[in-house]
Amino acid sequence: QDAIDRKEKRSETFRTAVHGLETDTPALKTEELGRRAPQWVRDNLVTMCMRCKEPFNAITRRRHHCRACGYVVCARCSDHKAELQYDGNRPNRVCQECYTFLTGRTVLEDREGKHKGILEKGAAEVSSRSLLCSSLQLLDKNGKGGTRGWFVIPQDDPLVLYIYAAPQDVRAHTSIPLLGYQVRDVPQSESRHLFQLAQSRQVFTFLADTEELKRRWMRAMARSAAGITHPEEEDEEEED
Repeated sequence: QDAIDRKEKRSETFRTAVHGLETDTPALKTEELGRRAPQWVRDNLVTMCMRCKEPFNAITRRRHHCRACGYVVCARCSDHKAELQYDGNRPNRVCQECYTFLTGRTVLEDREGKHKGILEKGAAEVSSRSLLCSSLQLLDKNGKGGTRGWFVIPQDDPLVLYIYAAPQDVRAHTSIPLLGYQVRDVPQSESRHLFQLAQSRQVFTFLADTEELKRRWMRAMARSAAGITHPEEEDEEEED
């Protein structure tokens, strides 16, 4: 009876999905989730995650779309993947509710009752199994100030850059999906080792401590941006 009640509650939730947002987007019926591509809720219609209600901002809480229901959600609430029938049963980013509905699996929770995704893995743990990690500075839009922190590209999630405030933090404060970005050099004086990640109008500018470290990061990010997840794949491309 418990399971039936939960199923009915989820069904009711999805019947009203994307409703009340003053869009022309019809909500998917429960039985259509994963079988038919959803109409995405437009970014400019929401200012906060449609699951956890935390406000979005440009750096620490970026917008993502659930590929099952079309909701606009934060990285933490969409740290799940489920196979979607309309996309050839390939794994896609989905929100926690769609993940549970589509897979029947319950998301593991920590002792505080919150989902523990890779953002909540300690910096030391992730760094010990990383493709590259070091201190960098992420500059603000005017290129003067910015956030200095500990940056990591994990081996088990090589297409994403995770940013910690410090090397021993127990949780990353944000992440940047690298796939599809362009890595650009920014020629400066010897004391300013700058490079950028750019995609459409989104540009991130980084400051490294040395020119050698800058080159290592540019190479690692370019590899991730191209979807290369293993060093041997890069070797094969160079041979070709």
